[in-house]
Amino acid sequence: MEKLSRITVNAKQCGGRPCIRGMRIRVIDILDLLAGGLSFDDILDELPDLERGDIKEAIQYAARGIDHPVIAA
Repeated sequence: MEKLSRITVNAKQCGGRPCIRGMRIRVIDILDLLAGGLSFDDILDELPDLERGDIKEAIQYAARGIDHPVIAA
């Protein structure tokens, strides 16, 4: 599995929540904006320090977090 180099976790920043490249932009912030209907370009306009790759990695990070086996009984 490829390492997500843009996602950082620091216990002293944003309560230890995953952020983008050491900035105080949390992965959940990006996901919330996407869920709210903003496009990549809209998000990049709102948060000019972000790069397109940051948004993609935030999505990958979230996908990995919910990827679990489903066991049928």
